[in-house]
Amino acid sequence: MGLLIKNARVWDDRPLTDIAIEDGTISAIGPGTGAGAGADRIIDAGGRVVLPGFLEPHLHLDKALLYRRRPARDGTLEEAIRITGQLKASQEREDVLERSRAVLDMALRAGTVAIRAQPDVDPIQGLIGVETALELRQEYDGLLDLQIVAFPQEGIIKAPGTFELMDEAMRMGATAVGGCPYNEPSWDDTQRHIDMAFELAQRYDAPVDMHADFADDASDRRFCAAAHIAKRAIDLGYQGRVSLGHVTSLAALTPEEAKPVIDLLREADVHIVTLPATDLYLGGRKDTRNQRRGLTPVHLLRDSGVNVTFSSNNIRNAFTPFGKADPLLIGSLLAHVAQFGTPHSQAEVLQMATYAAARSMGLADSYGLVAGRQADLVVLDTGLVADVLLDIPPRLWVIKRGRVVAETRYETVINRHAA
Repeated sequence: MGLLIKNARVWDDRPLTDIAIEDGTISAIGPGTGAGAGADRIIDAGGRVVLPGFLEPHLHLDKALLYRRRPARDGTLEEAIRITGQLKASQEREDVLERSRAVLDMALRAGTVAIRAQPDVDPIQGLIGVETALELRQEYDGLLDLQIVAFPQEGIIKAPGTFELMDEAMRMGATAVGGCPYNEPSWDDTQRHIDMAFELAQRYDAPVDMHADFADDASDRRFCAAAHIAKRAIDLGYQGRVSLGHVTSLAALTPEEAKPVIDLLREADVHIVTLPATDLYLGGRKDTRNQRRGLTPVHLLRDSGVNVTFSSNNIRNAFTPFGKADPLLIGSLLAHVAQFGTPHSQAEVLQMATYAAARSMGLADSYGLVAGRQADLVVLDTGLVADVLLDIPPRLWVIKRGRVVAETRYETVINRHAA
């Protein structure tokens, strides 16, 4: 036996349990499992919580940690795109690698075991974001898994040459086809953008992961494309293989107006990735009264049977000047603003950071605290699963494929007035 975790709190309503791991896989879960016999290493969790490792289904590495290079003044989406476009025109490989490693190390310490990265692919930056992500995927192999999306931030139609670069990115080893259909001049171009993304995805039998409907309202059709994307997914047999990030304009509709869109999203099994740190920061900038906060209707989507997860998106740049690649911090933010405060709702947030994210990333068959699944786990310094979102506790041990890849040691501060 490779690793044995003893006295783990996996469920709050059941006794503490042991988790036996062999050859990178969970071999058994149950009280007294293995009894320590033959284990190369034993971790006594001491009643602490053990969860499946966290996932980041939407993260930009190549644009991370740029927030001091050219600070934003207005904080709008348009400004963020413009500033980032200027900065990425002079991207240097070693700088991208250094900043990306810093974010990956943050994520690893936070208990993240897999990331879907979204490097820009366009004539401004070329393929440097994909090239560096491919290098990092190999460098961090065994520490965390890195999926790579060929993401056309600048559009496809309005940025000639982008589609060919995306094709090259897929040939190089990118794992998903991205899209940014709202960043086109017209609704006709938006539709063509979507069709081209699906065309490329079919060519490589790859999933589709688009930024979509990132606006305060649905007055511009380019920013209310979710229903169209869902229809295309159904027509092409791509059910379950499409993820959409943002989708904030859906919140501008009444439940009755949103229902046909949500019905299509459910039928197409489209995964919605809400990005609260970015969406809240950029949303409602032009409102002078009753400012909108720009968050997709998470409760309504989940209650309607749509798979919803969340992610950090950007880390310290013009799109999001905050962040440390910690899914629990983003989950806490989401719980506050989306009013997921009841015990049941807090449990849903944890589920979104784990099993829902695994579905959106195509990892559902290998992920989870189940015998036979990959041993990607995190041990947290709290005694109840129900307290994880409240405590945002230290991640004491992070385990990837049955091996401890990050360990946090700290000394408890004792109250000097205690007896």
